[in-house]
Amino acid sequence: MQGFPLLTLLIFIPIVGMIVVLLLPKNADNNVRYTTLGVTALQLVLAAVMMLNFDYSAGGIFEASSFQFIEKVRWIEIQNVAFLGTVKIDYFLGVDGLSAPLILLSTIVFFIATLSAWTIKKSPKGFFAMYLLLNAATMGVFVSLDFFLFFVFWEVMLLPMYFLIGIWGGPRKEYAAIKFFIYTMLGGIFMLITMIGLYFSATELLADGTRAYTFNLLALMDQSNYLADGILSASNPENWRMLAYIGLFAAFAVKIPMFPFHTWLPDAHVEAPTPISVVLAGVLLKLGTYGILRISFPIFPDITRELMWYIGLFGVINIVYGALAAMAQKDFKKLIAYSSISHMGYVLLGMASLSSTGLNGAIFQMFNHGTITAMLFLIVGVIYDRAHTRGLNDFGGLANQMPVYTGFVTVAFFAAIGLPGLSGWVSEALVFVGAFGVESIRTLTIIGMLGILLGAGYMLWTLQRVYLGELPDKWKNLKDLDKRELAMLVPLAIITVVLGIFPSIVLDIMTTSVNSLVEFLATTLN
Repeated sequence: MQGFPLLTLLIFIPIVGMIVVLLLPKNADNNVRYTTLGVTALQLVLAAVMMLNFDYSAGGIFEASSFQFIEKVRWIEIQNVAFLGTVKIDYFLGVDGLSAPLILLSTIVFFIATLSAWTIKKSPKGFFAMYLLLNAATMGVFVSLDFFLFFVFWEVMLLPMYFLIGIWGGPRKEYAAIKFFIYTMLGGIFMLITMIGLYFSATELLADGTRAYTFNLLALMDQSNYLADGILSASNPENWRMLAYIGLFAAFAVKIPMFPFHTWLPDAHVEAPTPISVVLAGVLLKLGTYGILRISFPIFPDITRELMWYIGLFGVINIVYGALAAMAQKDFKKLIAYSSISHMGYVLLGMASLSSTGLNGAIFQMFNHGTITAMLFLIVGVIYDRAHTRGLNDFGGLANQMPVYTGFVTVAFFAAIGLPGLSGWVSEALVFVGAFGVESIRTLTIIGMLGILLGAGYMLWTLQRVYLGELPDKWKNLKDLDKRELAMLVPLAIITVVLGIFPSIVLDIMTTSVNSLVEFLATTLN
């Protein structure tokens, strides 16, 4: 694969697809749908090719040799800028064990969400154009190794999500879209300020032997590149590293979403159409935790160690608060939204351990949550398309009328609970083992285990209210799953079962990079 622009294709094939969609005739709705499906299928094939050629033994943090499928060309260069010298920004892409599983997850979820979007009737051309732009921006975040490029893709995601919710959403779509935009834009401002501070604090050695300020994430991870008087240099007695870390962490926390930055998520999920809820929960929530692992931890290892207990605390708050809030919901979709907040708390708890076991569990939880929650939102979408209601108290006995559908519901619910033999169990177990092994967050870990009990409570209660008991007469004409819906749910169910039995399929991808990150943090901090 040397020299093959695989990562560029992953980003820009959706852009080409968006242009094709926009050029298609106005009434060619099926052509628009099949074009989008073809683009996401091709993207999935490319991700599979990437994984087949992935070197599982490669690892490291700030060495370029630790990343694979690297593409690096000069994007912007301005010479002799007053007080700055050379200003350069690179088009710098690469993947490692942290990003590869999430790239694979993204291609799977976007492909399946495209099938879910087949029922979109309102301006399919505009919907799928925005959908493909969102796809490209998401992929760009996962493969960027230049902070400026990372930030560009991060901000580009705002535009399509705003319109996908604001135009194709539910009754309160404008409110939900504006709330999402404001929260994420505010976080982006914090990220921008920190990015500029880092740029003026470190330099990179150029090929001609000179040094220049840099956005290169690998250079920013190497503390030897920082200027003694740099505002974010650890050697500067008046440095602002703590404030910068908190600001950057807040930007990522909004996307997770971490308490108390979570309030945009339930509104966005409830109002968003089903395919966008699938993408939002399955992929976009992972961008926040990925950003912390890729940028915050290795660039600020000293602050990370100092604040690890607080990261664990917010993780436990997410777990318990999200589960309690889910238990109180009467809207099926809002219940799943709050369950996502709870399950992303497990990711934060595993990250706070700064241990190989905990971090492997956290990243594996990101992958598993992506597939399980995609199933859950598809399940809600299926019943809403038929009954046009999501009220948990409006149903009962659906298992009698829709047995195949209820079978997938059972798999998804028990995977979310963490039943042994399904994928959710493995990642949660690794998180708790890794976190319990760290004395400073052991008590937090014990409290966090309440999330297992609470999760079982709201999931089993929902299963009882909606699918068991006597079927109301008004639902006796509901049809079971059709072929398109089976095509959406079968692959996710298979992934959930297979990874519950053979978790090493994904764990082997990330282990070397996670171990390198843990070693890097320990060495730097000591």
